[in-house]
Amino acid sequence: MAPRIPALLIPPIGFAHRGARAHEHENTLAAFSQALEMGATGLESDAWVTADGQAVLDHDGVVRMGRWPRKRPIPDCRRDELPGHIPSLAELYGRCGGGFELSLDLKDPDAAPAVVASVDEAAARTGLPLRQRLWLCHPDVDTLVELRSLWPDVRLCNSTRLSRMDGGPERRAAVLAEAAIDSVNLHQTDWTGGLVTLFHRFGILCFGWDAQQPRVLRELLDMGIDAVYSDHVDRMREALTSWYPEGQ
Repeated sequence: MAPRIPALLIPPIGFAHRGARAHEHENTLAAFSQALEMGATGLESDAWVTADGQAVLDHDGVVRMGRWPRKRPIPDCRRDELPGHIPSLAELYGRCGGGFELSLDLKDPDAAPAVVASVDEAAARTGLPLRQRLWLCHPDVDTLVELRSLWPDVRLCNSTRLSRMDGGPERRAAVLAEAAIDSVNLHQTDWTGGLVTLFHRFGILCFGWDAQQPRVLRELLDMGIDAVYSDHVDRMREALTSWYPEGQ
């Protein structure tokens, strides 16, 4: 079975959303490790930086401290104050190696320098070109432009919604192409074959998140999507193998 519209990135990336979230406790080393064992080719998480400069992976960015139900933002905490289930980026590479794509939502843009520093440390240790497999995601184009000026070789992704594109999708595609932003990430309900074709015409890769059901995964791949994000690694792997058997 072949896709109706070919992807630019073949095979497309299968990002495990917060690790194997449907199979393990999300954003833990166990979840990330299991996702790769199950066949994910990419991992996804949210990046924060601690008060002592460590890049860590967590969705909400707030933690409960001590015996009381008081919450503190991760940027206000030292690494050694965080709960044990929250991994650092360095620990992720130590556990899982570097043979995967890594998509990180920068919930805190100030986390970017700590993220890149941790990636470079892992690259020096493993000898792998990890910057080229790092996708930094943010909804604000100006923030991405600033990141591009700092790190020309890191992959950048505009995570947004179709309804939030000022000037419409063609204008956004042109802006992203001019700024050398690599990809755009939309909710699976936003994508159509025509929209994928539009962004591809500008050389922009198309990513789709919240692809949970087999039908949704098949539809996205059929319209030429370049990466999918799913909690269900088994379903994602099966869909990718069906559409791109030679690439798996």
